[in-house]
Amino acid sequence: MEPGTLLYDPATNTVGEYQDKAGPYALLRPVGGGREWQADPGSLRPATDAERLSAGVRAANYRPRTDAPFLVAAPPQPAPGCASCLELVELRVAARTARDYSAETDANVLLRKHRSEAHPV
Repeated sequence: MEPGTLLYDPATNTVGEYQDKAGPYALLRPVGGGREWQADPGSLRPATDAERLSAGVRAANYRPRTDAPFLVAAPPQPAPGCASCLELVELRVAARTARDYSAETDANVLLRKHRSEAHPV
């Protein structure tokens, strides 16, 4: 077995990522990371597509909410009376409405750049 192979362990009813062999046991780690466990290599089988997908979704749902976009700074605010600032805010709102988070971030970057150049504090 190759390290990283996803295997189904019927003893724990869990899909795990094969790590290595330890004596007579196979070492598996939960998808997404976590504490390894020992499994009987004779009872393991390759995980089905549905089992792999389910394990990946479970790992994503349990991921701590400390990564992006959860720790993003507050969006920049437009300078009062500046048409360029308002145009960039409208771009940001349209991107957010369309759930185009990349374009939303781009609009924020452009607004911060514009503010630092045109409206220095």
